[in-house]
Amino acid sequence: MALSSTNLFTKTCHLQSSPPPTTTTKIVYQTMAVHTPDPSKKPPPAATTAATPAATAATPKLTAKPSKWTIDSWRSKKALQLPEYPNQTELDSVLQTLDSFPPIVFAGEARHLEERLGEAALGNAFLLQGGDCAESFKEFNANNIRDTFRVILQMGAVLMFGGQMPVIRIGKRVNGLGLPCSGYPGKVGRMAGQFSKPRSDNFEEKNGVKLPSYRGDNINGDAFDEKSRTPDPQRLIRAYCQSAATLNLLRAFATGGYAAMQRVTQWNLDFTNNSEAGDRYQELASRVDEALGFMSAMGLTADHPIMTTTDFWTSHECLHLPYEQSLTRLDSTSGSYYDCSAHFLWAGERTRQLDGAHVEFLRGIANPLGIKVSDKMDPNELVKLIDILNPDNKPGRITIITRMGAENMRVKLPHLIRAVRRAGQIVTWVSDPMHGNTIKAPSGLKTRPFDSIRAEVTAFFDVHDQEGSHPGGVHLEMTGQNVTECIGGSNNLTFDDLGSRYHTHCDPRLNASQSLELAFIIAERLRKRRIGSQQSLAF
Repeated sequence: MALSSTNLFTKTCHLQSSPPPTTTTKIVYQTMAVHTPDPSKKPPPAATTAATPAATAATPKLTAKPSKWTIDSWRSKKALQLPEYPNQTELDSVLQTLDSFPPIVFAGEARHLEERLGEAALGNAFLLQGGDCAESFKEFNANNIRDTFRVILQMGAVLMFGGQMPVIRIGKRVNGLGLPCSGYPGKVGRMAGQFSKPRSDNFEEKNGVKLPSYRGDNINGDAFDEKSRTPDPQRLIRAYCQSAATLNLLRAFATGGYAAMQRVTQWNLDFTNNSEAGDRYQELASRVDEALGFMSAMGLTADHPIMTTTDFWTSHECLHLPYEQSLTRLDSTSGSYYDCSAHFLWAGERTRQLDGAHVEFLRGIANPLGIKVSDKMDPNELVKLIDILNPDNKPGRITIITRMGAENMRVKLPHLIRAVRRAGQIVTWVSDPMHGNTIKAPSGLKTRPFDSIRAEVTAFFDVHDQEGSHPGGVHLEMTGQNVTECIGGSNNLTFDDLGSRYHTHCDPRLNASQSLELAFIIAERLRKRRIGSQQSLAF
């Protein structure tokens, strides 16, 4: 796998709105040979991957044939949640510069992730997708990236060893984070690109002063003053550079030995050592060490690639369409378009309209896609949306990320599962137990009770057990920092504790101890499903 060049990123990241010379652009894209720039903006050729005959026969078809897709056909649709820039000329210049920059991720990596997600859709793997609610410029440093990566490694070890299930790890951060390697099952990070945030109101008012809402560090600042809140196109350049640097470090962690299973006992963060979850993890790590010793005696030595590297991919919400278009490239291997800002992108609850600009953009790129679904989703509309985004019914292409709260999950999710099953559509079902459980503390701070998060995960598994379908993964807002943002858990955080280390840029996140605790709960459910499946096969 070709790794990104640190020198190349250093060379490009000092640029601002002026595009680099043509000769430099040519050299960059010769180096990144798997992608070519798209100066003509021509529509992509027909999809090269056909579905299996059985899957094709089961796929529902829309009565109206969709219009021809082009890389900018989304501009003819209604686009929600996009910022209004005061200087269109400056924005166009920045987008032109981004268009000349190298891709952050590669098409082959995204295809590999799609294959793995296809396994999760069939119940043969489990997706772990986690990271910040929204990445920020001021918290960008190597230690924060390392600590979040380390917690995701720990959670993956718990799920794999405790649940005996291959784990797909995707980093979730406003930039998206991750990469595929040849080692033990990987992760998907909500990192390296998760900057933009949808807002319920375009403006915020304080003490009679009305200013544009904060939409993420790649758009404007969170300080409540006119200069900070004015959308600034130059922030997109900085977001690109931070995403590239984050992914560069993650690649080094994933392939340079830090993620080696032999280090499983060293991944525990200092502040989790004396927690209940930390103690359980150390016990599990000791058992893993014993298993590794046995495997080494059998000839699988510690320097084998499967023991020293891990898969890790990046993800973020597809929100800022001009930025996403600028980083979309025509893949010379497959002839398909890929959004090279991340491996995995999702359509949010506020931007998944069937005739909207975001769905129009997403239907034409070949990345694996997610759809955020609340209790408001109509089952028939979901079937139509899946058909628009995955007309060939390709396994791994679509991940349904449910966010409903425990009670709604038990009532609404069965109808969605049945509608998708009747349509013969292949999807990966994932639980987001965070967004449906946000409350306001007496102090006014937003928080999420751990008990509510656990209850929604439990309901997710219960419904899939009831329906005979596959619980394919979890999608979490979490951090490796020792924050006090979600109440509850084994450390019994209360409303009074929130103010001590409440650092979130947007929504409350699970800290490392709470994340590990949840991983053990999920691993136990996976273990029970595996035992039940084995017993049913025995009869």
